[in-house]
Amino acid sequence: MLTRERFAEGLTLAQYLDRMSTNRAAFQRALESAIVTDVDRRLVERLGPRLKLLVITEDWCGTSLRYVPRVARLAQESPGVEMRIFLRDENPDVMDLFLKRGVYRSIPVFAFFDDDMQELARFVEVAPA
Repeated sequence: MLTRERFAEGLTLAQYLDRMSTNRAAFQRALESAIVTDVDRRLVERLGPRLKLLVITEDWCGTSLRYVPRVARLAQESPGVEMRIFLRDENPDVMDLFLKRGVYRSIPVFAFFDDDMQELARFVEVAPA
């Protein structure tokens, strides 16, 4: 179970960007051009007014580069969403809570929690569209 304290140890988006060594420029371009749709907004609204969004990623991951900027933009545009980013390889304790099929350390991971840290939704390694 992920605690409120452990969640708070994650990186903010600004901290993540500062630490990026791969794909930083591409990530920033994708973040700036990301479009949040009404469907995206409704999904977040249905989950609740105050949410914690956990993201597990690595800056070298192409799938993460495709999805994390859009989700980050959604979090930025949603005042009730607090997002924290965990690097998979530096946080095996967090990663192991979200294994794909109970085995694989697949990324990206997006998990939404309520204020009591009850998990509401999870997406692991989104398939390419």
